[in-house]
Amino acid sequence: MTSIYDILRKPIITEKSSYQSSELNQYVFEVHRKATKAQIKEAVETLFDVTVLRVNVINVPAKRSRRARSRRVLVRRPGFKKAIITLATGDSIDVFEGVT
Repeated sequence: MTSIYDILRKPIITEKSSYQSSELNQYVFEVHRKATKAQIKEAVETLFDVTVLRVNVINVPAKRSRRARSRRVLVRRPGFKKAIITLATGDSIDVFEGVT
């Protein structure tokens, strides 16, 4: 990884992440597999101009599921790494604003 733009892949917007962003001031992103907590913190602070208090990282394992209407076809969804970022009070990220 050479750039801070390679570290953050995309925001993860679910019911739980919406609750976390509104009540707990935490934001969830899918991140590069080899990104460290320090790199993630630096990328978020640089890109969004906020103060990061804490970074929690979770490796989500790959999952297998059956395709609808077929017994034999198994589909494998790839695993990914996600980061839960806690911001200082008063800071927010605009990507998550207005999402309900």
